Amino acid sequence: MISLKLKQLLNALADGRFHSGTELAGLLGVSRSAVWKHLSALSEFGVELLAVSGKGYRLHRPLQLLDAQLIDQYLESRVRPLLAELEIHDQIHSTNTYLLEKAGQGADIGSVCLAERQTAGKGRRGRHWVSPFGHNIYLSILWRFQGGPAAITGLSLAMGVAVIRALRGFGISDVGLKWPNDIYWRQRKLAGILIEVSGETSGPCHAVMGLGLNVYLPAHEGEGIEQDWVDLHGILAESIHGKRNGLVGELLNQLLPVLAEYETRSLGYYLEEWRGYDCMQGKQVDIFMHEQTFSGVVTGIDDQGLLLLELADGQIRAFASGEVSFRQL
Repeated sequence: MISLKLKQLLNALADGRFHSGTELAGLLGVSRSAVWKHLSALSEFGVELLAVSGKGYRLHRPLQLLDAQLIDQYLESRVRPLLAELEIHDQIHSTNTYLLEKAGQGADIGSVCLAERQTAGKGRRGRHWVSPFGHNIYLSILWRFQGGPAAITGLSLAMGVAVIRALRGFGISDVGLKWPNDIYWRQRKLAGILIEVSGETSGPCHAVMGLGLNVYLPAHEGEGIEQDWVDLHGILAESIHGKRNGLVGELLNQLLPVLAEYETRSLGYYLEEWRGYDCMQGKQVDIFMHEQTFSGVVTGIDDQGLLLLELADGQIRAFASGEVSFRQL
């Protein structure tokens, strides 16, 4: 948890400009030596700072802290009733894990968790999601479904459609979907979706939908990522530090209605739109399943959301799961 003084300090530095130690001390009502201690504490959260003699201190990159009131300003009137609770954490192990725990305690549907930083962010297949402080979006939503896991088959595909809608509404073009739940920009990963389900096999269940979206990912943070990635800062070639709350609002405007309507609409309602965003169609890929590798050309998805792959012998094979990698030609 970041103290009130540290938040004041962050907000003062958020513009990315230099601020003298004297100025910051006056703002916080502390001594200059106390300012230095607070700055050191920010570094422990992974906040990148620059100190220049005669100029003062500034953030390596401007940022905008998440703010529930600002996010609310961007919510559409039809969406507000779907949002039961919005929690923003300075630091958390995982937004998905947190909501899964709350679901077991009877949390309301439409509970939303956001974090500035995750210490144990989760990707697919047990991978770690790189989650540095203050620049990206780590968002999870809890929803319950009466029909059990069978009723939400293909939900991750519908969630992908919702994310694309939000990004396009925010002026970001050339984004597409990589089966089953990744958002790509020109064959580089921009975001990922992770849905975790718990409950009865044939009865009510709850699902937590997690989204990790790269807004600005420092190069040194992304060094360990094993695939090509991109962030919104690189796509737009401009600073978007002041737009993060607006982007969260737009994501909720799209994600919450899809969750609320999915049990009655199901995957079929979103199939054609998903196919229109498919960035794998016609591409040569490798699919890794256990100890086997299948190579071929993607021909799309079927009506159940399974990936269709044309093998070298012309056979079309459908996959319900597997790790898909664009083949390097």
